Amino acid sequence: MDSSKSLVLKGVFWNAIQLIVNQGFAFIVKLVLAKILLPEQFGLIGMATVFTGFVSVLTELGIGAALIQKKEDQLTSAHYSTAFWTGIAWSALLYGIMAFAIAPLAAKFYNEAILEQLIPVISLGILLSPINLVNRAQLSKQMNFKKIARIESTSNIVAGIISILLALWGAGVWSLAFNSTAIIVFAIPFYFKATNWLPKLSWSHKAFKDIFGFGIFATGTNVINYFVNNIDYLLIGKLLSAQLLGSYSFAFVLTDTFRSRLMAVINNVMYPLYGKKQGDPDAMKRYYLKVVSYNCVIVFPVMLLLFILAEPFVLHIFGSKWENSILPLKILSASIMIQMLVNSNTVLIRALGRPGLELKLQMVKAAVYIPALVFGIYKYGIVGASWAVLFSRVFNVLIAQYTFNYLITVKVTTGELFNEIKGSVFATLFSFIIGSALLNFFHVNFLIVGLIVLLVFGLSIYKLMGDELTAHINFMRSKRA
Repeated sequence: MDSSKSLVLKGVFWNAIQLIVNQGFAFIVKLVLAKILLPEQFGLIGMATVFTGFVSVLTELGIGAALIQKKEDQLTSAHYSTAFWTGIAWSALLYGIMAFAIAPLAAKFYNEAILEQLIPVISLGILLSPINLVNRAQLSKQMNFKKIARIESTSNIVAGIISILLALWGAGVWSLAFNSTAIIVFAIPFYFKATNWLPKLSWSHKAFKDIFGFGIFATGTNVINYFVNNIDYLLIGKLLSAQLLGSYSFAFVLTDTFRSRLMAVINNVMYPLYGKKQGDPDAMKRYYLKVVSYNCVIVFPVMLLLFILAEPFVLHIFGSKWENSILPLKILSASIMIQMLVNSNTVLIRALGRPGLELKLQMVKAAVYIPALVFGIYKYGIVGASWAVLFSRVFNVLIAQYTFNYLITVKVTTGELFNEIKGSVFATLFSFIIGSALLNFFHVNFLIVGLIVLLVFGLSIYKLMGDELTAHINFMRSKRA
């Protein structure tokens, strides 16, 4: 138990370091490039990534997920070599489609001739990413996130610096195109050195069936997720206006980006751990409930601040031009709190070796969400879209609990779920009452209200969960010693 707990804590730490370095440095690079380049050049990259983003979802074929999920005694060298060469062949096919079919169509669709050259350059990332796939999967399976963090952070920093230099030398839009591809290229030698693994010149039909049988469902799930996660932008842009789409995306970035980045850290660690524990449903249940509990402790206060302070925060920091974002920001922040109750659910299902079930559940969720979204946008604009997101996330909780009760071996009752989150729920309600009263009745400055809300939430959590948090801190100290 202690060994697994130590792996989780180390994994979360190094994934967090990777997140901070990669996202923080990428943000700085974008600011610098925005200073040097023109908005039109950023717009061209945005046009190109509409197409490359979807195809990149298809690149892995779920191969990495399959290698991580399977137990070590189920894998041979043939599985790794077959995965490598299958990924290379598949990405080469996708690159050909992007370069010779999609790029000309995109250039005509947007009436921007440069896209015919730009998309093939950006798509080099699609061609090259499978080279790192098996090595990264091996390190993830070993839960060696320290090496992954070092490799990807180094690659991001080197690629970002070169992109800035290219922009200063007048490369224009090509400096942006270079950055996305160079990150993958620079990581290649580091990954091979980290694993000391080289593919054999062999390919096994049996190994392919083992991997692809799992990966096809994972790929299907990723495609549906991509479609569902981007259809609101597509419909708002088509049915409403660019200005309203900007207001909605602004609210969505403030709320969902924080959640997705945090979940990337947690899920990268928990997926290989769940894979190792798939024969022990009780252990998987314990880890799952603790993940939900600490997700809520971290995310609830941030979303609570956005919910309470949405209006003064938007108007004072960003100006009245973003006024349409205020109500969607409130609704979406509430939806994130609900989403945290099930955010690691699909990772657990995939780790159990049930990718088919994961795909079916995502299809059911999409079948409910998309009609609700269309209706919401048609009747109430971006506010309706926000309510549709909230509704879909309530439905996701119901589906998750049904899955635990009837469809998988890991059983989590509603009472057990509430017992894990009750500290965060009570702290949130108490902080909400105090913060709302200070802001609306006593008209305290919103920045002071924000600090008080965080203080109240922190003290409440310490009162309700102090012993548990102290035990975790002492455990980490003992491991460091």
